[in-house]
Amino acid sequence: MSQQVQTELEVDQYTLGLVGPEQEWAGTVADGGTVRTHTPPACWGPMITPEFRGGHEVTRPIRVDGAEPGDALVVHIKDVEVTSVATSTGSMAEREGAFGDDPFVDHVCPECGTEWPESIVEGTGEDAIRCAECGANASSFGFEFGYTVAFDEDRSVGLTVGPEGADDLANRAHEAMALPENSRQHPILLYKPDEIPGTLGHLQPFIGNIGTTPSREFPDSHNAGDFGQFLIGADHDWGLENEEELDARTDGHMDSNDVRPGATLICPVEIEGAGLYVGDLHANQGDGELSLHTTDVSGKTELEVELVKDVDLDGPMLLPNESDLPDIARPYTDEERAAGAELADQYEVDDVRDAAPVQFIGSGATINDATDNAFERAGNLFGMTEGEVRSRCTFTGGVEIARLPGVVQLSMLAPVDVLEACNLAETVREKYGL
Repeated sequence: MSQQVQTELEVDQYTLGLVGPEQEWAGTVADGGTVRTHTPPACWGPMITPEFRGGHEVTRPIRVDGAEPGDALVVHIKDVEVTSVATSTGSMAEREGAFGDDPFVDHVCPECGTEWPESIVEGTGEDAIRCAECGANASSFGFEFGYTVAFDEDRSVGLTVGPEGADDLANRAHEAMALPENSRQHPILLYKPDEIPGTLGHLQPFIGNIGTTPSREFPDSHNAGDFGQFLIGADHDWGLENEEELDARTDGHMDSNDVRPGATLICPVEIEGAGLYVGDLHANQGDGELSLHTTDVSGKTELEVELVKDVDLDGPMLLPNESDLPDIARPYTDEERAAGAELADQYEVDDVRDAAPVQFIGSGATINDATDNAFERAGNLFGMTEGEVRSRCTFTGGVEIARLPGVVQLSMLAPVDVLEACNLAETVREKYGL
């Protein structure tokens, strides 16, 4: 069914935790157009709401006019605005009996056995989420260790609060989390955890789950090589038979704190229309997301999208802000280029190859598996052996952990002639002003 192509598209409709080609389109944006989204928190809210089939609440997919499998979708992140005034987070504890194989996916009421039960809220605290059918506590998760954070007006710092502050925020949880009108999750502030009070944290918002629609349906939080491991052998509708079936993922769930305003994301197009989706905004996070969860918030994004034809991407690439690159992977200065030219004359090197920064996202069961995945993706795109990829990344880049257990960012200074051969040189030059 054709849709009107818009140069500017506002999106405020969400899925119940799934990404895939069967999801209803949010609308169609033109190549070169602007997308603005208003998204609810991901992770904790959907995790405690048993109606959800995945651990996030992301937008319906956005169709990009003219996008075809084999293209690349370039997403310029212009703005990320946090609208929540507080959130709760921490490390999780699973509630036995409230799920089948996977506490993020196949929810079941532990008392009446209803699958993905409708739920209601009664009071506050970790027993507040009740099965609408029988009244039992129907949430799959509680906190192993949890805290509640209030933000300043400018969203520049957050402060963890004690029992009084957490209780106050729990009693106005929807308002404080600023849940969008069409959100269907219960706000995690209801749980009112209150550990480590008085801790001040720096805020730097970013997008935790953003990417293109995979060719098969996945729970949105499992569209990655680490969380996707839970699907292998699972006895539910999204179970996979083997690791090879997980290759259909597009790694939208990156949790890289470098996916923030100013960065450019390059995504593989696997279905007609690309199916860009957005969600899981975070107020801040240290590298690795060591608790597996961080400060989930409602918020707004502004994105500009453009297509590059015929780019054989196996997974996402990221062009971070220059300040977020490892020092060794930053663009050459004029002084460095001049020094390189002198060395070339001295040692009779005919050609000093110009190069520019790129990062490959890799994911897998472990950090080592994720790094191997990034090596493979870089080698496939650039036509390099693994040895060359490893060498270039050692001499001009490195690997950073986006999320434990298995998402990485592999940096290198890629030869510009190689970028030209895969149609990405213009995109990289534009990002870094080269």
